[in-house]
Amino acid sequence: MRDRGNHPLVNRRGVGLAILLLFFPGPLFPAVKQPLAASRDEQFNGRWDIKTSGERPRAWWLEIENAGTPAAKGKFISAFSGDLNVIEQISTNDGTLRFGWTRQQRPSPGAEPVTRKLVYAAKLVNGKLQGTFEVEGSNQPPLEWIGVRAPTIKETDDGTWREGKPIDLFNGENMTGWMSWDGGEPVGWSVKDGTLASTGRGQDIVSQQKFWNFMLHVEFRIGQHSNSGVALRNRYEVQILDDYGRPPDTHSAGALYSRIAPSENASKAAGEWETYDIRLVGREVTVVFNGKKVIEKGVIDGLTAMAHDADEGEPGGIALQGDHGPVEFRKITITPLVK
Repeated sequence: MRDRGNHPLVNRRGVGLAILLLFFPGPLFPAVKQPLAASRDEQFNGRWDIKTSGERPRAWWLEIENAGTPAAKGKFISAFSGDLNVIEQISTNDGTLRFGWTRQQRPSPGAEPVTRKLVYAAKLVNGKLQGTFEVEGSNQPPLEWIGVRAPTIKETDDGTWREGKPIDLFNGENMTGWMSWDGGEPVGWSVKDGTLASTGRGQDIVSQQKFWNFMLHVEFRIGQHSNSGVALRNRYEVQILDDYGRPPDTHSAGALYSRIAPSENASKAAGEWETYDIRLVGREVTVVFNGKKVIEKGVIDGLTAMAHDADEGEPGGIALQGDHGPVEFRKITITPLVK
């Protein structure tokens, strides 16, 4: 059976087809008169954690509001889109949710762009979304996916958590305790002189140990024009970026990628060692960047594009991004937080 976890339509942000997609005006679906909201349409509302099919599934996130009404709207995150995107077109009809975008795609560098419709469709089956994704006009088969409701996580960073025993996730000698994001051997990473490094073409790697609430200390160094990240529970990326001196936003170094902007840009120049001290309790994250608190108890609404694990209610590993440019790590220490 074809391994759809490695499906050509599922790429990392900024890779493959996603590089070639630009906004293009025009309706994705035929204009239809929306019916009054029925109970089955209202059941599409809410936040959904999504897994794609295949032996190497990826994690997506979807939020729908006002389904079945003219005011229907939504947001979507996937590795394919690479950002928190407001859905352009959305409809419900005969128990099917359809949403997506119309884009222009260049089939090859220098070729004339052609219009493509990115179509997501899903039905509710036993409380889950059973869906497909396809690019109209593509010769690739539709990608199947399953969505479950994102869990309510009630834990907060209320001052009652105590520190457990610190754990060094990187031993300074080899890659023991790490695996590639799909569970195989790490590719594109090496260890030399106590430093864990990716040339910029490595796979994302994930710690074999999984954690829930914790404090994480990371020391890293990034190359010029490079980009990396640390994914908490293998779901929520804290951005690493060569952006010294630039105004902060939701894509800056120190940001919870595409969701929470840092209060300031505390980056150092490329080539200097930098530090993150991150605290995660439930959905609340605090980020101290080079000694400056840039996010304090920010609430994480859902997955980011680097996510490989969609099970938000379960412990997850610590993931390092390796395919967006050269990056080095020399200290990765996690301290579980317990009651």
